[in-house]
Amino acid sequence: MIDIKLIRSEPDVVKAAIRKRIPDGLDGVIDQILELDATRRQMASKIETMKAEQNQASKQIPQIKKEGGDVSEIMAKMKDLSAKIKEEDVVFSELEEKQKDLLLSLPNMPDEDVVAGGKENNAVVHVWGTKPEFDFEPKNHVDLCESLGLIDYERGAKLGGNGAWVYRGMGARLEWALLNFFITEHINDGYELMLPPHMLNYNCGYVAGQFPKFADEVYWIENPTGDKKFMLPTAETALVNLHRDEVIPTEELPKKYIAYTPCYRREAGSYRSEERGMIRGHQFNKVEMVQYTTAEGSDAAFEELVRKAETLVQKLGLHYQLSKLAAGDCSFSMARTYDIEIWIPSMGIYKEVSSASNARSYQARRGNIKYRGEDGKLTFAHTLNASGLATSRVLPALVEQNQNADGSVTVPEVLRPFMGGIEVIR
Repeated sequence: MIDIKLIRSEPDVVKAAIRKRIPDGLDGVIDQILELDATRRQMASKIETMKAEQNQASKQIPQIKKEGGDVSEIMAKMKDLSAKIKEEDVVFSELEEKQKDLLLSLPNMPDEDVVAGGKENNAVVHVWGTKPEFDFEPKNHVDLCESLGLIDYERGAKLGGNGAWVYRGMGARLEWALLNFFITEHINDGYELMLPPHMLNYNCGYVAGQFPKFADEVYWIENPTGDKKFMLPTAETALVNLHRDEVIPTEELPKKYIAYTPCYRREAGSYRSEERGMIRGHQFNKVEMVQYTTAEGSDAAFEELVRKAETLVQKLGLHYQLSKLAAGDCSFSMARTYDIEIWIPSMGIYKEVSSASNARSYQARRGNIKYRGEDGKLTFAHTLNASGLATSRVLPALVEQNQNADGSVTVPEVLRPFMGGIEVIR
């Protein structure tokens, strides 16, 4: 959520920032917020004055009674005033709710150095490694995984429909090796491993910035008792809520968490021909990194998350590029995002395996997550996240980039300890 004080003091700055995301802008919404804010503040002052009068009278009545005076007139006046205050409180609450709804409709402001526009304006920061070249006719990951018995797509569709698959045998072991490798690397770097619930309450999606705007993009579960929850679309949704409504001791920042979870996405399945197999799915595995930091430590934390995600791909020996996203391609809650995009030879394109993002104070403001700054004042924390990594595109890239002429796949050296020493999958 954008700070109402910022909107109030620098509306043109906020409008210009949001126009970098949305060409038509949300100027009308911001103007409406300001109008509601002015009315709400006037009404707050009016209510405060009436309550002060009420309090003053409440102090006078006992004294008048003690002196034998008549309090009937003042009592009648206070009754009318009390009724008026209740009426004004109702209107005030309605104004607050309208203003809050409009504030929630505003995306985060992109950082100043983030360029305007959509995907067409994304910029490649650098490329690592070289595209693999083959002196034989390479296979795509679907054929490789089927021929090696790594993935059962047919039975996956039988169990879960389109966009579902079953890891089997060496494929299941390779998937588990990837997850173990990621988790081990993060723990060695000082991150705390968390295993959060997969079913979350509404507040989790609200704080993360996914609700109310994107509430139809998750899988909802409603129990007979009326207890409504949703399946997490990413572990970030859980991790950024760990300290909701808390003041984090400054000396404990930054807080660094990782979590392994499956991710459940309703919007995932376009199922274009080039996105066969595991490239898009409604459920996939991911290790997520999240940091809570001070405002001053925010930029350094972002650089760390980007570097960590890149290091994982580099240690796997896979060719990729790092891209800085334009404002319109950053997700709703994020001020800046870098994507690590891995090369899929059969598709001839790069596919994102990690997004490293900085929400600044946007999520913390929604979740009332604060720390006490050096000046002693309570300040909203900054939250950041990055995939570290999602496996559903790493595994296809891994088998395609590491395939051999005989149809086998070489296991990256860093995964072999988690694969019982197996070097080649035949």
